[in-house]
Order: sequence, then C-alpha cells, then structure tokens
Amino acid sequence: MNNLPTQPLRVADLPTKKATRFELVPEQVTLRAIASELGIQGLRKLRFKGEISADGKRDWRLTAQLGATVTQPCVVTLEPVTTRIEEPVERRFVAEIPDFGPSAKKSDEDEDGIEMPEDDNTELLGSHIDPASVMLEALSLALPLYPRAEDAALDETNFTEPGKDAMTDEDTKPFAGLAALRDQLGKKDGE
Repeated sequence: MNNLPTQPLRVADLPTKKATRFELVPEQVTLRAIASELGIQGLRKLRFKGEISADGKRDWRLTAQLGATVTQPCVVTLEPVTTRIEEPVERRFVAEIPDFGPSAKKSDEDEDGIEMPEDDNTELLGSHIDPASVMLEALSLALPLYPRAEDAALDETNFTEPGKDAMTDEDTKPFAGLAALRDQLGKKDGE
C-alpha cells in the first residue's frame, strides 16, 4: 500500500505525559484508491479514531476504533455484498522484542529462527508511528473472507460416470462412509 497517503508521527515528538489523539476520515479519492489496493468493489465510509500513549518508559500503545462500509463480490453469485465493519484496534510498539523464555532462544543446531509470541499486536518501535498504516492493515484484516449475499445458495451438482450413482454432498460427511458400510453389512447378514 505504498501509493496511499500516510501520516507518520515522529516518536521523539510525542508527549509522554498525555495521549496524542487522532482521527482519520479519508476523502472519496483516497477511498477509491484504498478499495483498489485491497481488491474490493467499493469503500463508502472509513473512519479511524484513537490515541497513541506512552506505555512504560520506552514503549508506545495505539488504541483506536475502525469503522468502514465495504462492498465485495458474493463468493457464490458475484453480486455486490455490503458489509459494515466496526473493530477495536490495538497495537503495541516496543523498543525491543522481549525474550519469551528458553523456547525462544536460538540454539547452535537450530538456525531457522526464534519462536515468536502469539501476540500479533506487538511491533518493533521505529522512529515513527503511522496511524494511517495501522488503519489500512486493520481494515485489510477485518474484511470478510467469504462475503455472501443473504439469499445466495450453492446448487448441488453431481458428476459421475454413466451407470454409477453420483456422489452427493451427504456422502462427503465424515460418517457417510460408515453408514454405507453398515448398510452393506446389514444386507450380507440378511442374505
């Protein structure tokens, strides 16, 4: 998302005693650029409001609320599906990534890397914190993966060789094979 506007705040200029508030509400031309970058059909509204505050002596915390109205194609019908997104967003910017115990240390035998914590809201602090970049990342993560229109349904289509029974959706269920085996065994016992 390199061609989209950013609003980085220099960490050295941020006050440590009080929070720095921000509110981002992109204009229509920027909304179209963001929609294009994210590969969605439309983005009508986007608002990112929050604050950045000191978190200890060297770390920073960004807390915000993301609101957006997005339009994406339905995965079944390709008709436009409009979704309202309301998400809390939190990021910690730390001066150094903490040591997460013995399992995180590199050994001479294992040069592949270190185990990362499950907290994916923690980032290494740089010279700037960019709320616009956090907004774009949060929006891309909040987009529905499989948007679906309310009345969209997949039709069942069966393909098979001539003379054989087609496999149905019911046959793909975990115990469908056991039911068929039980039925076959029942027929053999009855003969």
